[in-house]
Amino acid sequence: MKTSIASSEATDLSVPEAQACILDRITPLDAEEVGLAQALGRALAEEIRANRDLPPYDVSAMDGYAVRAADITELPRTLQIIEDIKAGDTPRLPLQSGQCARIMTGAQLPSGADTIVRVEDTRPLENDKVEFSVPVKPATDIRLCGENMRRGDVVLQPGEEITPGTVGVLATVKRAMVKVVRKPRVAILSNGDELEALDDPFDPRKIPDSNSHALMAQVQTLGIEPVHLGIARDKPDELADFLKRGLGYDVLLISGGTSVGDHDHVRPTLATLGVAMHFWRVKMRPGHPVAFGTLNRTLVFCLPGNPVSSMVCFEQFVLPALRRLMGHRRLFRRTISVQLAQAVKSRQGRVEFVRATLSRDASGAYVATPTASQSSGDIRSMACADALVVAPHDGGNLPANAIAHAQLLETAAFQDAPDIQD
Repeated sequence: MKTSIASSEATDLSVPEAQACILDRITPLDAEEVGLAQALGRALAEEIRANRDLPPYDVSAMDGYAVRAADITELPRTLQIIEDIKAGDTPRLPLQSGQCARIMTGAQLPSGADTIVRVEDTRPLENDKVEFSVPVKPATDIRLCGENMRRGDVVLQPGEEITPGTVGVLATVKRAMVKVVRKPRVAILSNGDELEALDDPFDPRKIPDSNSHALMAQVQTLGIEPVHLGIARDKPDELADFLKRGLGYDVLLISGGTSVGDHDHVRPTLATLGVAMHFWRVKMRPGHPVAFGTLNRTLVFCLPGNPVSSMVCFEQFVLPALRRLMGHRRLFRRTISVQLAQAVKSRQGRVEFVRATLSRDASGAYVATPTASQSSGDIRSMACADALVVAPHDGGNLPANAIAHAQLLETAAFQDAPDIQD
């Protein structure tokens, strides 16, 4: 006999309602300090301030000559070179009228200089002299002291994702260690007597457990190393033992066993363990029988057993939850406008997530072509997809050439050619 689910569990929410139900219950995890080399992809948990002016003095932005602009108002003009200054040198001599200094990119301007003339706009002469024949305004090709950052300026805010560019900023301000939000501990469990584990003997009557491995890969794309708990069979006592282990993590992902069949024990077993289930079923396809609950600060996601449904529900609900836990501000995949290469059907009352490949037309606009199969059991449709086209819940068809929204998947960050015009 099954344990009843709490009556407070909502059913048939819209996708935005379900997302809000999850995110409203999440606050970022605590902070930890890591070395700069381990910080990539994490979210900052502290404010970062500049520790110096940068540049620390006026520097040349080009290889050329530091001059007084007043000396080259009448052209051509010949000036005497009094010094060579390379990056890292301290200029020794101030410029007087009729003088200039040969200077390299990044080198400090000498006293008296107020502009730079590029080397290609000059002609060298004998006896350390150079001729100028191209007019230059004051302050040309000079990077002023402190124009990149001033000592004490806030250069990075809490919640910013640490990208390669951010690492460069942190290195600039000499932050060898940095506070970031810790990564969530994630456990993944599959459920079902019909499942065959990756290292089980081959049995043509079984269904390979692809879900847990696909979910692990989706979690790993966020820089998190999940724990695979294994496969729980359709026995409530065995399932409860697995679930007790999983509830010791920050996030527990359960694949399968969440529907209403006689052997779907996941939700009632969670209820006996004290998990408060907040919703079950969302108005979407694939992925309708998805559920979400909490026990203290542990988030529990009950994902459908069909492999595509499981992965699509991860994209819509688990991914933004994990990023919120990790302290990120940007929680969702980027969405773009696409033109449909062919008509797309949608079922009345449910948002459809259509797997599609992306290409570009002659104008450069994105064109979405649905994958050959849209079956929720065909994992190949996710393997070749660049995006999920979002078909509205009002039913009917989106005709060919219609404009729709598409959520970019991980692989869509890359393309075959650079697409840069000469």
